[in-house]
Amino acid sequence: MSERGEAPAAAAAAGVGGEMPAKKQKLSSDENSNPGDLSGDENDDAVSIESGTNTERPDTPTNTPNAPGRKSWGKGKWKSKKCKYSFKCVNSLKEDHGQPLFGVQFNWHSKEGDPLVFATVGSNRVTLYECHSQGEIRLLQSYVDADADENFYTCAWTYDSNTSHPLLAVAGSRGIIRIINPITMQCIKDYDLLGEKIMSCGMDHSLKLWRINSKRMINAIKESYEYNPNKTNRPFISQKIHFPDFSTRDIHRNYVDCVRWLGDLILSKSCENAIVCWKPGKMEDDIDKIKPSESNVTILGRFDYSQCDIWYMRFSMDFWQKMLALGNQVGKLYVWDLDIEDPHKAKCTTLTHPKCVAAIRQTSFSRDSSILIAVCDDASIWRWDRLR
Repeated sequence: MSERGEAPAAAAAAGVGGEMPAKKQKLSSDENSNPGDLSGDENDDAVSIESGTNTERPDTPTNTPNAPGRKSWGKGKWKSKKCKYSFKCVNSLKEDHGQPLFGVQFNWHSKEGDPLVFATVGSNRVTLYECHSQGEIRLLQSYVDADADENFYTCAWTYDSNTSHPLLAVAGSRGIIRIINPITMQCIKDYDLLGEKIMSCGMDHSLKLWRINSKRMINAIKESYEYNPNKTNRPFISQKIHFPDFSTRDIHRNYVDCVRWLGDLILSKSCENAIVCWKPGKMEDDIDKIKPSESNVTILGRFDYSQCDIWYMRFSMDFWQKMLALGNQVGKLYVWDLDIEDPHKAKCTTLTHPKCVAAIRQTSFSRDSSILIAVCDDASIWRWDRLR
């Protein structure tokens, strides 16, 4: 996949198969990377620049009271805030395969005081790291898929409710979801899906809402736990949902590559140099009562940036949804303050380093928001520590 942004195939839930052996990989400098990898002069050039507020006006009125989700957004308040976040680049390293790293995620399910662990995916590798004080990044584990043509695009953390073991789900071009237990260092098959609504996006420019809390879906999930293939020759009957509970193509005019919930609001982006904050229906509508026939959408605001018009560049938010981060195709990071009264007044901090020049495919905050990790097309990993 080149920097021109050729679209990776969607990772489909086709099952789990094969072994995925753990392997310790080489980093560009050492197995463990520390701040010494960045010289003093280079580190001084890593800057945090405060830019202006978003100046785009909303495409629909936002002065209707009592909106769901971010209650204070859309009430016509225009109190401007100074961006209160700044970061410093304290470390970087590069994985030895040299292929694009498409995904990165911190484990938010760890307990307070536990080490800050994050995972990266790219090529046929899944790698786990641990963040330590003084900017150190320590390599923990690396898993290599048996198929050299596999290309992992995404990862997500959860945990085993019985053992409390962390679990990492990864998926890529082969359409296989693998669940890895870092404690036992094994690839397992069982996984659970939590939540009541799923918002999907794709290359057809559309965004779709799917409810999984219907009686039909709840019964199907329950039956999946009771199904025993050793007691019957009949396969488990999978449920197929052909029509979403809401669908729109009015937000973006190109491939939609990232979507996230923000309370009852939605953040989504395409290849148009803007993250859009919106909601299905009208401002006063309850999202849980939206009908499939609903055609209205309400756009509350846009978070604008530049030089990010290639496909599959994904943003992230911190655990408390107070910060939003996105990288562009020339290695620049944008961090917005979401703890505001109006999205049009969101302040943006721009993070740059002279040696970070490749496309930043994804970012991830640690649970305490003290660390921001970015992964790039040149297999590099960049650690930014929050100063305030």
